[in-house]
Amino acid sequence: CPYSEKLKEMSMLSLICSCLYQKPHTQTLSHFEDMEVKSLNNRNSGQAFEVILKSPTDLSPDRAQSLTVAAYRKAPSLRDLQKKLDAAEERRRSQEQQVLKQLAEKREHEREVLNKAHEVNNNYSKMAEEKLNHKMEVSKENRTARLSALKQRLREKELHAAEVRRNKEVQSELSG
Repeated sequence: CPYSEKLKEMSMLSLICSCLYQKPHTQTLSHFEDMEVKSLNNRNSGQAFEVILKSPTDLSPDRAQSLTVAAYRKAPSLRDLQKKLDAAEERRRSQEQQVLKQLAEKREHEREVLNKAHEVNNNYSKMAEEKLNHKMEVSKENRTARLSALKQRLREKELHAAEVRRNKEVQSELSG
């Protein structure tokens, strides 16, 4: 846009100084070929500017032009109105289909997430069950091993006690 380029060309230093410099000064800050920048009243929050654009045909700096554009249009025909209505209906249908498609994709994603969560939960349950079964099996084996070790020691003690009794009997027979 040529006007935005003109605004960029305006001296930033003059804009900043005008905002900071509180002494009254002339209202017109800058003149260009087709626009004029005027300072409005100073405010506590900053300073306001008015940009007046001149007519491209009349570029005299003393005459400011407003930006009113003639709003002349021919009356739309019935065919044009029908085309616009059909296009609007088609856009509405297209948007509705797109929304339905997005909802379907969202539901499908939710189903996939739920299935994956269910699968992960099942796998975790199976792993926990296998781990518990293994732990119980190891515990049972350890218990069986401890019981057999206790039984073995008990047998050894009984054998030792029987041997001690026999030795005592033999000693009592020899001494008696």
